[in-house]
Amino acid sequence: MKRYSKLLAGASWMGEYGDPDTEEWKFLRKHSPYHLLRNDILGRPELGDDDILGESNESSDPEWECPKVLFTTSTRDDRVHPGHARKMVASLLNDAGKGKAPTVYYWENTEGGHGGAADNSQRAHMWALTYNFLAQTIGKGKM
Repeated sequence: MKRYSKLLAGASWMGEYGDPDTEEWKFLRKHSPYHLLRNDILGRPELGDDDILGESNESSDPEWECPKVLFTTSTRDDRVHPGHARKMVASLLNDAGKGKAPTVYYWENTEGGHGGAADNSQRAHMWALTYNFLAQTIGKGKM
């Protein structure tokens, strides 16, 4: 969320969501899963307005463990830049590590747009991945 206004159509949403380069960032930050994970839960330092790392924070919950998670995105999404999903997955894999994030899945379609698929075949594939993940994660048994 800190740089959403600099990616693709993000600048056009500042009137609705707020400007992260002003005091509004204090409010926006509370709605950024990436910043909550990286800076609040894991205690990693946060970049300041001058792009210099601040002090490390104390982890808010040292016992925290990420539930099994699946991220899906599209390389050609012109509304939500795929970099958001990429950064979140990278933080879970590299910053949290296997000990705190043991099951992290990521699928990026190189076509499609904001909906994640360019045609019905791709859409079916994406939903099959999603439903299979849900069935194995919260379903009654393995598929």
